[in-house]
Amino acid sequence: MIVPRYGATAPARNRLRRRLRERARRLLAGLAPYDLVVRARLEAYSAQPRELARDLERWLRSFGN
Repeated sequence: MIVPRYGATAPARNRLRRRLRERARRLLAGLAPYDLVVRARLEAYSAQPRELARDLERWLRSFGN
């Protein structure tokens, strides 16, 4: 997970990184192993967990999953 600073504090970056990692883990459970790089945008800091999950799911579907 790449979570740029964007002026955010370390705890905010770590919280976002944990949220993204957990959502990706749940979405990829049971699928073939992949190496993924996810780079968070500024909007991710203020996004609700449901929004993060929806956006990650949409992104994964774009690859045919």
